[in-house]
Amino acid sequence: MKEKKNIGWLAERISTLLLFIKERFDLHEGKEDELETIDYIKKNVEFKGANLWILIFAIFVASVGLNVNSTAVIIGAMLISPLMGPIMGIGMAAGINDFELLQKSLKNLGIAIIISILTSTIYFSFTPLDDAQSELLARTEPTIWDVLIALFGGLAGIVAGSRKEKSNAIPGVAIATALMPPLCTAGYGLATGNLYYFLGAFYLFFINSVFISLSTYLIVRFMGFPKKEFLDEKREKTVRNYITIFTILTIVPSVYLAYNIVKRTIWEKAANSFVSAEFDFPRTQIINAEFTYSPDSSVIEIALVGERIDGPTLEALQRRTETSNLKNTYLHIKQSGDSGADMNVLRSDILKDLYERNEILLQNKDQQIRFLEGEITKYTETSNMTMDLANEAKVNHQNLWAFAVNRSVIANLDSDRLDTVLIAYATFTVKPEMQERKKLLDWLKIRTKADSVSLVMD
Repeated sequence: MKEKKNIGWLAERISTLLLFIKERFDLHEGKEDELETIDYIKKNVEFKGANLWILIFAIFVASVGLNVNSTAVIIGAMLISPLMGPIMGIGMAAGINDFELLQKSLKNLGIAIIISILTSTIYFSFTPLDDAQSELLARTEPTIWDVLIALFGGLAGIVAGSRKEKSNAIPGVAIATALMPPLCTAGYGLATGNLYYFLGAFYLFFINSVFISLSTYLIVRFMGFPKKEFLDEKREKTVRNYITIFTILTIVPSVYLAYNIVKRTIWEKAANSFVSAEFDFPRTQIINAEFTYSPDSSVIEIALVGERIDGPTLEALQRRTETSNLKNTYLHIKQSGDSGADMNVLRSDILKDLYERNEILLQNKDQQIRFLEGEITKYTETSNMTMDLANEAKVNHQNLWAFAVNRSVIANLDSDRLDTVLIAYATFTVKPEMQERKKLLDWLKIRTKADSVSLVMD
């Protein structure tokens, strides 16, 4: 008897808890009338008049923000952007079988896309700042996080839009899903003739739009929004078939694309971990690492300087890719001294590495710019004076046959720091005496005013 009483008490507690949870998570609480919500979304679908001008101005603001690498300006542009309207309209139309609303939403979304890309293309065609900043580059390739943000952001948007009291959730969704920056980046790609940027950015916008529409469709169906009624049953069936076909054609490819994005994200994480763990050599340094994913054959391209890695070690590294979740991945290693190595790339990578090592010491962006300009100026000056130095050296050293001079970054392993050294290379037809070597070195120190000069003779 006591056990039955305990079981009854436990069942009552569980029932009370479930009722509490249901009340807390009830989407119908505070919900606006479904017809009012449908009308609210329909009003935000159309792009004409003020809506169109607001979009153009917002695109200009976002383009400027991307151009000067200002996150705050980009966020401001997304706050005033009306792009969410037709995207949510597509999901709503699919959820309530409203073919007219679907056509209207697709038409207005197409207009918005064309106007947005055209506006940003015009801006980036005339701006004097034509370098691709980090905010631009971040919009050239979608990741799994973009898919998740679009899905959950879209869910938040339609739930907020269905409330009696409208909140600031929809502008927040516009910021989170970042619909405008990819379109601006696509315009940048057209303005600069970079097809990769254009396709990558437009792909990101497409993924975001599809998953916002999908989340709207799911919530509309879940909350039981009334479907559009037709007097003609045959037309109703035709419309339902069109909507179903459109939904399948939209969702299936997007799910496949999202699946590939997940695979690429997992591969890139594994590739980064592999490079960090396996290329830890005491006298060899990674200058640059690039990852190119392909379902059939991926490539990890690494540029190294320092002590060369021998063939057997490289073969062992290639074999270890199979056990590191990197199947069908090929290692392409460039080492200092390789005949096929691009020395200009290595030099620029060294400057990049030098900048990264000194970034902590730099206090602000102006100092960073001055530092990099100084390094570039030093490199340019050294390259330009090579011929002058060679001709002057020839006057004092008749047997001089070839001469080269360049600034290099040397790793001091004892003090664990980098030093910039001027390295001169001289080839003589007759081996020079010690006195002549010293004379050339002393002249170089005075002539170049360098703090440290290293002379290599052959």
